Amino acid sequence: MAALVAAEAAAPPGPAEAAEAAETAEAAELSRALSRLLPGLEADSKLSRRRALEALQRAIEAAWPEEPAAESAAAAAGFQGPWARLLLPRLLRCLADPAEGCRALAAHLLGLGLRRAARPRDALPRLLPALVARLAGPESERGRPPETCEELRLALVQLLGLAVRLGGAALAPHLDDAVRVLRCTLLDPFAAVRRESCQCAASLARATPDHFHMQSESLIGPLMQSISHQHWKVRVAVIEATGSVIQFGNGKSVDDVLPHFAQRLFDDVPQVRQAVTCVVGGWLLDLRDRYSFFHKLIPLLLSNLEDDIPEIALTAASLWEKVGLQWQRENEDDLKDKLDFASPPPAHHPSPDNRPGLGCRELVFRNLSKILPAICHDVTDWVAGTRVKAAQLLAVLLLHAEDHVTQHLEVILRTLHRACADDDRAVVRSCTRSAELVGAFVSPEVFLKLVLPALKKSPSPSGLLILASIVRGCPREALRPHLTLIATELARPHICQGSENHLYGEHLLLCVRTLVSVCREDCGQCSLQLLEVLVTIEALWGATGLGDKVRETMDALATAQDIDGRQDLYREHAGPLVEWLAASHHDWTIHSSELLQFVVVVNHAGPALGEVLPHLVPVLRSCLQPARDPQMRLRLFSSLSRVLLSAKQTVDSQGHFHHYLDTVTKDILVPNLQWHAGKTAAAIRTAAVSCLWALISSEVLSDEQIRKVQETLMPQILTSLEEDSQMTRLISCQIINTFLKTSGGVADADKLIKVYPELLKRLDDVSHEVRLAATSALVTWLACVRSDDDVKSCYQSHIQFLYRELLVYLDDPDGTVQDAVLEVLKAGSVLFPELLARETEAVIHKHRSPALCQQLLQHLQAQPPAQ
Repeated sequence: MAALVAAEAAAPPGPAEAAEAAETAEAAELSRALSRLLPGLEADSKLSRRRALEALQRAIEAAWPEEPAAESAAAAAGFQGPWARLLLPRLLRCLADPAEGCRALAAHLLGLGLRRAARPRDALPRLLPALVARLAGPESERGRPPETCEELRLALVQLLGLAVRLGGAALAPHLDDAVRVLRCTLLDPFAAVRRESCQCAASLARATPDHFHMQSESLIGPLMQSISHQHWKVRVAVIEATGSVIQFGNGKSVDDVLPHFAQRLFDDVPQVRQAVTCVVGGWLLDLRDRYSFFHKLIPLLLSNLEDDIPEIALTAASLWEKVGLQWQRENEDDLKDKLDFASPPPAHHPSPDNRPGLGCRELVFRNLSKILPAICHDVTDWVAGTRVKAAQLLAVLLLHAEDHVTQHLEVILRTLHRACADDDRAVVRSCTRSAELVGAFVSPEVFLKLVLPALKKSPSPSGLLILASIVRGCPREALRPHLTLIATELARPHICQGSENHLYGEHLLLCVRTLVSVCREDCGQCSLQLLEVLVTIEALWGATGLGDKVRETMDALATAQDIDGRQDLYREHAGPLVEWLAASHHDWTIHSSELLQFVVVVNHAGPALGEVLPHLVPVLRSCLQPARDPQMRLRLFSSLSRVLLSAKQTVDSQGHFHHYLDTVTKDILVPNLQWHAGKTAAAIRTAAVSCLWALISSEVLSDEQIRKVQETLMPQILTSLEEDSQMTRLISCQIINTFLKTSGGVADADKLIKVYPELLKRLDDVSHEVRLAATSALVTWLACVRSDDDVKSCYQSHIQFLYRELLVYLDDPDGTVQDAVLEVLKAGSVLFPELLARETEAVIHKHRSPALCQQLLQHLQAQPPAQ
């Protein structure tokens, strides 16, 4: 036995024993090398300490490369002993060295040591307190960390991160120290320190999942204080770190974090919004208590489906799809019937090919009642960005909820009513999209019971916009039975005349346009009501730029009913329209909406007016009496003149206007041509004269009918020659000229003699046009006298007086007037040529220039002698 033992002792050592021996030798050699260098760390000279540290760095890097190709485990084991026994304690003391360079080298050497040591976790009990001392001392709570150099603070945080990665679960006993350091460094003034601290916090959470939840809440406060840091990279790092801290920590902190995450959805930097999207999506997929927070996390993820950056929207859509599929798998038993008997998309779904999955739809439906109150609040927030996001989110939720929207319809409509009054176009655009989805998913029987009463109670532009948008989204077949009801409500005076606001008229018109575009030929059943609304819009808002759109809508309504244009549309409904308006004409003033509507019908009905004369003329006769509102009478005379100018295409389209000629002349024109004091009365007389001129120049009256008008109105027209208005005097001269032309040889001598003195007075008019018109009328008057057989007995004295007066104007300073008067004298020379020659010779020497008198005498000499 002894021999055997001796033989074993004499046997050569095996590989394990040889490696152990080599390790021991290397450790001994390192210990001797360190023993020579370490005393330099205690030197009083800063330079000496620095050189000692540099020598240590060279020794370590030379003896143990960072990643040795072979025998790494043996090398690390050989380094472990000297590192833990000799090097680590002294380097930790160097972290407090007065010299900044020495502290930096010490931190660097600690990192080298941790990477090369076989058991880096053994250094944690001494390393963590040292880091706490340098980064989280009492001064750090007052904003002054013990380590004053920010680059060194960054190196120490990186050292902590290295320790976390290498130590792993062994950090659990030292979690308090690590968290204490991070609480301070997360608020460090140096942005790089904050970013590194965020990465370290995330690594710490992943490294100690079983214990981290006890400390995670203490990191939420510092993280949320840094989430609005001015550097976007810091904000991204904070968001990502928060995701890990809550993922592996206490899920209750979600409530503290969500308001800050919601604010980051408005961040100007896309990377920040992308980070929020990824973190929230990760929580919805992997958070242990995610079911408790679905109603809080879903809005954050869905909000980014409408992000301006396509990459963010695609990321959100991808994560949301994964969330829906995962929830669908986890709740497959509850969804068995819906999975086995999947329902097709609603018939009027806006995007059936991109319909959200069943899991996504169910998630939204089951949490909608918890999400809606917050959206209803945010959609009226004072911050525009919040309102825009809330409105966008509402549309996304309604797209997912589909017909389940019905049970929340009252709240949704109330919210849309407020939001559609927003000044921000983006908010209104999203809300109209939401209203279209309501129309697509909710039965008209349901939404009309809420929309129409609200519109009746308080007509508003937003209410009309909601109705138009809902109708736009509603299927035509579903809307058909309710079309008459909608049109009738819109035509009610308190709705179609609910406001003078231009936006109100624009949205009212939008309702009609939408009904016509959606229902097309079905609009025939309510064509009259829609035309009443369009007439009202033209009357109240046509002058503000809506007139062209109204006429386009009328054309579209006519086309939908296979009617040839809006003129035929008026023709179909002119009778009921005029009757509808005439019901209240006794109370009209210039401010009456019915008056404006009546004017629109008169101006635009065209040939249809000829078919409604029995209703039209009595209204005009009643409203144009002198006792009625003067401004209203002016407005009606203006419209009447316009239609009389084209009477054949308007009031006389059926050839029946002559039956109402006496009414127009005696009951309408005569009372309004009577003289009354005041500028308004003068304006009315001008309007009446213009109306008479339009009537007699429209070519719808025969000569006999014009003579009847002359008998009635000639005295008033002669009086109007003295009006202050130049326009009135000019038109009166033209009317008299027309009267004289049509009277021919049947003019009464006594009445004819009364005309020319009034025309002579107009030769002294201040207006050049009036003087010329008067000369033209005198030519016509002389033609009437020539046709009378009793010239000698009845007119000689009057003609002589006329000759004398005209010869005075033959010397007028205005050459045009001279020429016109010469033509009058030539026209009248056939009556008494000798008398005219004597009168001319008597005044020729008085004229400044005898040329025209001589020309007149030559004309008289050239005439054949009178028979």
